[in-house]
Amino acid sequence: MPHKLASSSKSILAIDFGTSNSTVGYPTPAGPALIAVEDAHLTIPSAIFFNVEDECVQFGRDAIASYTKHYEGRLLRSLKSVLGSTLIDEVTPVGIQQIAFKDIIGLFLRHLKTQAEASIGHEIDAAILGRPVWFIDNDAQRDKIAQDQLAAIAYQCGFKQVDFQYEPIAAALDYESRVDREELALIADLGGGTADISIVRVSPQQHLKADRKADVLANAGVHIGGTDYDKKLSLHQVMPHLGYKTHQRENPGRELPSSVYFDLATWYRIVLLNGNSSAAFLKDMQHMADQPALVHRLLRVVREQTGHQLAGDVEKLKIALSDQAFATLALPYVDTDLRIELSRAAFEDVTRDETQKIADCMRACLAQAGVEPAAITTLFLTGGTSAIPSVSAACRATVPHAKVVEGDRFGSVGIGLTIHAGICANAR
Repeated sequence: MPHKLASSSKSILAIDFGTSNSTVGYPTPAGPALIAVEDAHLTIPSAIFFNVEDECVQFGRDAIASYTKHYEGRLLRSLKSVLGSTLIDEVTPVGIQQIAFKDIIGLFLRHLKTQAEASIGHEIDAAILGRPVWFIDNDAQRDKIAQDQLAAIAYQCGFKQVDFQYEPIAAALDYESRVDREELALIADLGGGTADISIVRVSPQQHLKADRKADVLANAGVHIGGTDYDKKLSLHQVMPHLGYKTHQRENPGRELPSSVYFDLATWYRIVLLNGNSSAAFLKDMQHMADQPALVHRLLRVVREQTGHQLAGDVEKLKIALSDQAFATLALPYVDTDLRIELSRAAFEDVTRDETQKIADCMRACLAQAGVEPAAITTLFLTGGTSAIPSVSAACRATVPHAKVVEGDRFGSVGIGLTIHAGICANAR
């Protein structure tokens, strides 16, 4: 039985629906609190598994566990990435059903709502949702479409009032709760799908005030996140062992088609490889391949539906390289003796462009605010991608005189959204 949280008079949930992980917060009389939405965990992986064997839908760690135990079914991750794309209205087969991606997102959000309400003890009909500065880079029309899509999904889940707050502003509110004097902070929220930057004047005197427009000097964002680092690592270091960048037997000057490798290296596109059309295409690839044994590995991954397991192992390799100079990736489910050795230096080299784009976004935000780097007193880093040493170093080099504060990588945005939810609740 979940522990019941003390209820506030005007109930509102704060939902950080993340590309990789999600949280739900609730403003209580004692202050903002994250809710345990999966057993005792305050975070839940943004994953859903349609378990065909047990005829149920599973979420978070439970979903990933059933998938890795090879239960028959369909795993989907990084669902946030389809917002604003043409995939949102497309359907994917789940057993004998066809389910639209927007409805799959709805199942996940409804699960968060249900879990939170079980902890609080009553239904809640209002929500603050976090959002990146740009769902779609520098495309205002598609960005609005993405937010409208997410709002519509939230309404369908039973919320009657839905509002949004920028994720880096939420992170700023979390940091501001700890300051004892005014600071000019550059907030870098580097998550699974986006890098979001804000320059905010924080102070204990302004904390919890409803109108903070004058204190937010600039916002900027770029669609670069941890999943992009996973993708680059996979394409450059793993997919060549499955035939990527190898050539055709009868046309030695031409490489094999690359689209299937890009799909397999992209979390939310892995599901598109299932089906008879993909199987036929891959068999044709093997026939045309100069190195058919490598493409046989690719066939095995798609046929046995271990694409998400492979992506998860690549992600673990990325995390290992954040703490050590070298790491080994063993892939016996791809090929019995396949082991890939990788160095942090090689990883940093293949992701140099992504890291540069994050640093460029920071500089663009400074220019938008009309602020020199030396004027920034604090660099606040949050989000899982901030753990990558080369990314952290690039951020620090952009504002070299700033004090560096590392927030809760997976909880700062959720806590900040909850603070904002409490402000909104008091204003209702």
